[in-house]
Amino acid sequence: MLPATSKLCAAISYRHLRNMTGLRRQAAVAISQELSRLACRSPGASSWIHQVRRRSSLLSSRLEEKPFSEVEMSYIKQGEEALQKSLRILEDQDDWKTETVAGNGDKVLSKVLPDVGKVFRLEVVVDQPLDTVYGELVDNMEQMGDWNPNVKEVRILEKIGKDTVITHEKAAATPGNIVGPRDFVSVRCSRRRGSTCVLAGMSTTYGAMPEQEGFIRAENGPTCMVLRPLPGSPARTRLTWLLSIDLKGWLPKTIINQVLSQTQVDFAKHLRQRLARPLPV
Repeated sequence: MLPATSKLCAAISYRHLRNMTGLRRQAAVAISQELSRLACRSPGASSWIHQVRRRSSLLSSRLEEKPFSEVEMSYIKQGEEALQKSLRILEDQDDWKTETVAGNGDKVLSKVLPDVGKVFRLEVVVDQPLDTVYGELVDNMEQMGDWNPNVKEVRILEKIGKDTVITHEKAAATPGNIVGPRDFVSVRCSRRRGSTCVLAGMSTTYGAMPEQEGFIRAENGPTCMVLRPLPGSPARTRLTWLLSIDLKGWLPKTIINQVLSQTQVDFAKHLRQRLARPLPV
């Protein structure tokens, strides 16, 4: 199988064959089958992580789209990198420490990674179906500032294909201005495969959005949200949020840890309130 796959890949590398959709599709199918076969040999990862990894092939998901520029492809690759790094972090179940457990069962965990620093992991169950939660977090992401007091604004700067966007986010200052206003420029990608959705992102540079007066340009990522129907209760959604942020500036680690874990708890509360509102007619 592998030699045949290699020949197909070599064929579509020639410019005069690259635009032949049938050949591209044939190559994509072959590659997808080969990756699936190899993925079945990989022990240790949970089934939903394997599901996303097996089906997140950039080639197969973009056959019908217009060709991307070199710059656009670099953003697509950054989004894919954020997704893969996030999944690897979540896949490792060791050494997570409990930061906060709310009365309703919402939980924030943390661990320190050598190449990333301290990351936080929110685990919650939302009493809404996956489609509703996904629509709010992806389709309506620019409205997040309307319902989350920790977010001042989210603006999409550029859309690249169906799955990748460049965003500018302004975070509100914390009470008492302990942590002043921060902003982020991020590349985000979304993958929806079967019953699992992953929304991943990381900081990037974007020439049309330089540093803004009155804001400290912070960095995030890899970060992601994973949405899955609750087993046995498809009308409810399990949400896992991996958060990794460098707030920049001179801030004690104790304050940073407290702010980030509280931000995740607050997010879950405000998201539930948003989803509980009746839909506009």
